[in-house]
Amino acid sequence: MTILTNLLRSLLLTTIFSFITPIILIGVSWTSFAFISRLPSLQGIGQSGITQMWELLATFGSGHPWQGCLVIAITCSLVGAMFDTYVFYQNSPKKWV
Repeated sequence: MTILTNLLRSLLLTTIFSFITPIILIGVSWTSFAFISRLPSLQGIGQSGITQMWELLATFGSGHPWQGCLVIAITCSLVGAMFDTYVFYQNSPKKWV
């Protein structure tokens, strides 16, 4: 029973961290572009970065940037869970076979 408990705990933590990480990265990128756009000499670069980021997220979200952010986060979460399951299987005792 401890193998299943360890697997579920590891999967839960990996899924949560893999979901939060892209949201934080997107938020930090957007915030940095917003701060760059406040500087008079770099205003064009900041606005261009924000526009391109929203267009990319809208592409993944069928026209809605927030849905695109969620799609990317959910995909990263699923991939993280698959990698964690693979690593758990590779490092577990061979009682499964």
